[in-house]
Parts: sequence; structure tokens; C-alpha cells
Amino acid sequence: MEEKVMTERLLPLQGAYNFRDMGGMKTRDGRRIRKGIVFRAAELSGLTVKDKGYLKQFHLKYIFDYRDKEEAYMRPDPQIDRERHVRVAVNGEDRSTAHSEWDPEEFYKSFTREKFRQVYASMPVRNPSYRRLMSMLARPEKHLPLVHHCMGGRDRTGVGAMLILMTLDVPVSSIMEDYLYSNQTLTAYHQQMFEEASHYISGIKLRQFEDGFILHEEFLEASMDAITDTYGTFNNYLEKEFGITDRMRSRIKDFCLE
Repeated sequence: MEEKVMTERLLPLQGAYNFRDMGGMKTRDGRRIRKGIVFRAAELSGLTVKDKGYLKQFHLKYIFDYRDKEEAYMRPDPQIDRERHVRVAVNGEDRSTAHSEWDPEEFYKSFTREKFRQVYASMPVRNPSYRRLMSMLARPEKHLPLVHHCMGGRDRTGVGAMLILMTLDVPVSSIMEDYLYSNQTLTAYHQQMFEEASHYISGIKLRQFEDGFILHEEFLEASMDAITDTYGTFNNYLEKEFGITDRMRSRIKDFCLE
């Protein structure tokens, strides 16, 4: 994907970060996702009055929140316009990717790339949150435009974005590039994490955390592998997991692509 296209998709907001239009991405058949219908973001509690005014042009119908109850209570989503709000926690009571729920000392001392990879592998299969998201995508004329988000807009949102983009038949290479782009948009967020981690770990352990916590292809690949290991093909996954048939998928693409 062209760097220019990637940069243009990042919305110029003051109070929210990693807020990106998923439009403009090219699919295998040469079409592109329409701009202004699906957005991905980090948490939205800091949106300014000016930000909300800017976002009103998109006439959002829904905000879809992957966070758990405690996260949403601590940093509630604001009302931007007349959109409806849906929250279904990805991790349930596990909260493995919810920063506000971590025991910092335990998290930083026990973190490994392999454990985080396993979190990704567990997310896309039989998950009520993604089932709700995809049920909304299955009726795009009713539910789009929407923004889906979590705390940093990288892990839970990254998997949700992957499911949407795969449904629209965006090449895996472009999906991965979109996923890894959060490493650029979240530089300050990651630095805050590393600073906090330095209070609990140091030396080699801290460097291993800094290297392992940024996004890596192997994390999203673990989600993709879990889908194929469980269902064989993505088409089969769409139908068995979400009830989205080939005919429904074609209708979704016709609505979302140009």
C-alpha cells in the first residue's frame, strides 16, 4: 500500500489517536473500499469539540467498542452526533489486552511474545464481540458508517479490522501493512508503556518487552492461522461463525466497494 494512501487515511484529530479511515484500500478485483464508511480508532474519550464537529461530516450510525465494562467506565465514549453505541468486550473476563485491568507488575514480568501470540490466536474464534460486529457488517446499509475501537486501536481493533478487510477481499499483504501501521501512529503510546514497564523490569527483560510488545506480523498471523485451523477456509469461517454466505458477502462488497 502506498505510504501516501496510508498517511491520508489518518484523521486530523486533536483528542484521539490512531483514528483511521479504512477506505481507499484496494481489493483483489481492483476495486477500493469506499471512504467514510468504516473507521478504526483508539479510545475516544478525549475527542474535543472541534474533533466532534469534524467527525459529524461522516454521519456515523454506530460506535462499536471492544473494551470491557471497566475500561469503558474509566474512559467513556462521547456522543459525537446521533450515532448509537454498541459495546461487546472481546476478552470477556480475561482482559488480557485491557491496560486498565492489568496488574502491572505481573503483566510486565510475565510478558512474552509467545503468550501475546496466544492471545491473538484466541480472539477470532467463537467470540461474541466479533460475532456482533460481523452481524452489523452483514447489513451495511443499516449499520454503516461506523467506527470500531478499543483502548489503543491496535490489538482487538486490529483483529476486527482484519475480519472486515478479509471479508472485502483485501490482499493479506495490505491487511498486514495496515495492521503494522499502528506502530507508527502509536509511537507515543508505546513509549508510555515502556516508561511504565521500566518501573517493574530492567535490563534484558525490559529490552525484550520493548521488542515484543510492538506489533509483529506473527501476532495477526496467529489470528489468521486460528481461523484456518478451525474452519479450513475463510469462506467457511464466514458462514459457520457468522452466517455470512457467499451471496451475502457479495452484497457486502457491492455496498462497501467502488
